[in-house]
Amino acid sequence: MKIEQARKYHKIDAVIVGAGLAGLRAALEVARSGLAAAVVSKVYPTRSHSGGAQGGIAAALANVSEDSLDAHMFDTIKGSDYLADQDIVEHFVNEAVNTVYEFEHMGVPFSRTADGRINQRPFGGHSAPRACFAQDITGHVLLHTLYEQCLKHNVLFFSEFQVLSLLVQNDVASGLVAWDIREGGLHIFHAKTVLLATGGYGRAWKVTSNAHANTGDGVALVLEAGLPLEDMEFVQFHPTGLYKHGILLSEAARGEGAYIINDRGERFMKNYAAAKMELAPRDVVSRAEQTEINEGRGIGGRDYVYLDLRHLGREKILSRLPQIHDLALNYLKADSIKEPVPIQPTAHYSMGGIPANIRTEVIKDAAGTVVRGLYTAGEASCLSLHGANRLGTNSMQDAATFGRIAGAHMTEFCRQNVFADLPTKPLDVAQGKIDRLWSGSGLERHAPIREELQENMTKHMGVFRNQDDMLRMLGIIKELQERYRKVGVDDRGQAFNLDLIEALELENLLSFAEVIVEGALARKESRGAHFRSDFPKRDDANWLKHTLAWRRDGKIVMDYGKAVVIYPQYQPQERKY
Repeated sequence: MKIEQARKYHKIDAVIVGAGLAGLRAALEVARSGLAAAVVSKVYPTRSHSGGAQGGIAAALANVSEDSLDAHMFDTIKGSDYLADQDIVEHFVNEAVNTVYEFEHMGVPFSRTADGRINQRPFGGHSAPRACFAQDITGHVLLHTLYEQCLKHNVLFFSEFQVLSLLVQNDVASGLVAWDIREGGLHIFHAKTVLLATGGYGRAWKVTSNAHANTGDGVALVLEAGLPLEDMEFVQFHPTGLYKHGILLSEAARGEGAYIINDRGERFMKNYAAAKMELAPRDVVSRAEQTEINEGRGIGGRDYVYLDLRHLGREKILSRLPQIHDLALNYLKADSIKEPVPIQPTAHYSMGGIPANIRTEVIKDAAGTVVRGLYTAGEASCLSLHGANRLGTNSMQDAATFGRIAGAHMTEFCRQNVFADLPTKPLDVAQGKIDRLWSGSGLERHAPIREELQENMTKHMGVFRNQDDMLRMLGIIKELQERYRKVGVDDRGQAFNLDLIEALELENLLSFAEVIVEGALARKESRGAHFRSDFPKRDDANWLKHTLAWRRDGKIVMDYGKAVVIYPQYQPQERKY
């Protein structure tokens, strides 16, 4: 394959991988400046997982007197269990207000107060109503509005492309190689700047709120390129996933006043977070639910509890929470107006990811050495804004705000630099992945391996962890990686070869899952979403530090030289709700 073939070689100023809020906002920023911006996505943009976010986007608009930028900052730091870098948090809360008003000016149909202001509802871990919302479809309207703006500003879209390799050499990014899912074949995207905004990786678990596309492709690409990942052991479980399905029932329900009850009909959060009750942070509520289940107080002694909205009344449920009502009805035949809805903790959000600085530039070590031309934003990134646990509605704000910041810095870089040279053989890595699967022995199939990974991650790497379970999980991953070497695909076709795509996704899942387990084994403490029953206390003396992890010579190597940025006024304290 020659790169001169017009259809398969593209030279574009800025290439953005991922079409969620972070990717679209970055693309819009670049395109507005007059530069060429292209979004490469393995799904059609309006099907990106950001559209599934329901509850709201956080900003201290001061609709109530007790809210302020300082309060938003403190809530985020406390919610992170003091692992968030506080300079990042400060930048975030200050930019958040402008982000919301910018969305309003773009035409986002926010729900309104009686006097016409953007409405805000309470959310877990926030000390004031701070979640700006549009019913319970906030992510949907934000995503569609951004997509429209991108079309208006002539952003190029390459939808249904699977990125297979990053083109990085000598700490400089020059583009990427992707497989065209619709027609087949490899495409080279030669770029001055690349943004990785590929979202989360919840599909490593069986029970997850994440879309099927969320297979951690971006973090796996970074690991493969010899770059590190940060704080991968911190994975948030959302307390209100639909029983067995994991589909998210937004925290908006609890923000509007829903209860969580056990088999005795008790609002058991009074025993775990008396002040905040159901509006405690997600890690606290998930552990409380799992404790109730483990101690036999799940509904009928089974592995779920109830989300009870009945007291909110029909009018409020259908006007404020219509999607939640529909999801419960469609998937569990539970009418939330008349009966409580079965829920369980579900793998939801990744606090860890691709390390980056405040300018969203990807860094390659604890000293902050920048990989020139390579950026990251949204859930795939780790700035670190969320530390060990993210507060609800901070994620959409994170994606939109740092997507915009990434776009601004990418624009600046493009104006000041020329295209870097491509590697000598840019297609080799990507073509090697395809060839390996097409010529595989076929003694193994990808589907059973994926199933075994997901079931065991849910079993051994859930809300509670311990050394024995994690060692067992590590052994399982090693075994599955060996089995993957024998995987072959039956479909040799070019167009819509989902047999091939799912096998490629599995390779990514197996790659970063090992980093999660190794990081969790090494971190001998409990902090935020990482709770070890064998080390149940937070240990600031030894573990108030970030994890950086590389794959070197087939092994995971970790470094803890990246210190947490802490301001004098926000020193770590015991986290109570």
